[in-house]
Amino acid sequence: MSRRIPKPPSWLPADPYIAALIGTIVLAALLPASGAAADVAGGASTGAVSLLFFLYGARLSTAEALEGLRHWRLHLTVLACTFAVFPLLGLASRGLVPYVLSPQLQSGFLFLCLVPSTIQSSIAFTSIARGNVPAAICAGSFSSIAGIFLTPLLAAALLGDSGGGFSGDALLKIGVQLLLPFVAGRLLRRRIGGFLARHRRILGLVDRGSILLVVYTAFSEGMAAGIWHQVTPARLGALLAAEAVLLALMLTLTWHGAKRLGFGRADRIAIQFAGSKKSLASGLPMASVLFGPQASLAVLPLMLFHQMQLMVCAVIARRRARDGQEAVSPETVPVV
Repeated sequence: MSRRIPKPPSWLPADPYIAALIGTIVLAALLPASGAAADVAGGASTGAVSLLFFLYGARLSTAEALEGLRHWRLHLTVLACTFAVFPLLGLASRGLVPYVLSPQLQSGFLFLCLVPSTIQSSIAFTSIARGNVPAAICAGSFSSIAGIFLTPLLAAALLGDSGGGFSGDALLKIGVQLLLPFVAGRLLRRRIGGFLARHRRILGLVDRGSILLVVYTAFSEGMAAGIWHQVTPARLGALLAAEAVLLALMLTLTWHGAKRLGFGRADRIAIQFAGSKKSLASGLPMASVLFGPQASLAVLPLMLFHQMQLMVCAVIARRRARDGQEAVSPETVPVV
């Protein structure tokens, strides 16, 4: 008799990219770049980060951005959740040091609270839940644009020396590697926008490949510095518990808070999914610039939170799709 291979649970999103990220970390642990190879990987990682932000700028549609301004209340709500409520909760996590989180993990936890929201997964889950998809598209786009400027500024103000020291040279590096390529992409959009649209799938692979290179470089540097000896299984468990609480708080605040602000069901769904997420694609390149050799430990909380939000929001999206009626009381809808 043939034995059936058990399928993964329906609430667990089968994302090959997550497997690729994990594989990249394992590769960096087994075969970290060192010596001349580390210099080459570091230079390639720097170029990949600049390329990512150039493509972000070139892809941004001015027409879509202007169209989305009609929902300015919704976008301000999402931005407030992403760059005000999240950072405040991140600051509150300082009370967990040193008994729950180590200072290094707490810095990474705070950093994940400062990065912008996602675009792709916010749109996907909003669509599944039958929410306001155009609003989710614009909210995610505005958050990504704002994050290019706000995340480094918030990190400089809130992380201090734990972010690698924000000297004039560090801020200049941020401008050269992040802001300048983004502006260049915006200026060249009219000339290369058509090419980018025709080769969207290939450029998507370039995006993901660039992020994998950043992850490999960061974790190779972490192996060379020996920082992984500072992370015990108990610390990882405590970090996961803290992130579960953070996600539950944000999912609850965005759903019930949007209700109190008078938003309809479709808008509340968009606010919940766009306002409770954090972008791995934006956060990893920024961390490589902001944290330098400490980036591997700094991005660990973000990578764990990213996978957690995918699994939890997959459950919520399907339940929102099933209830499908505004008359359902929010107290009866599970949030986590």
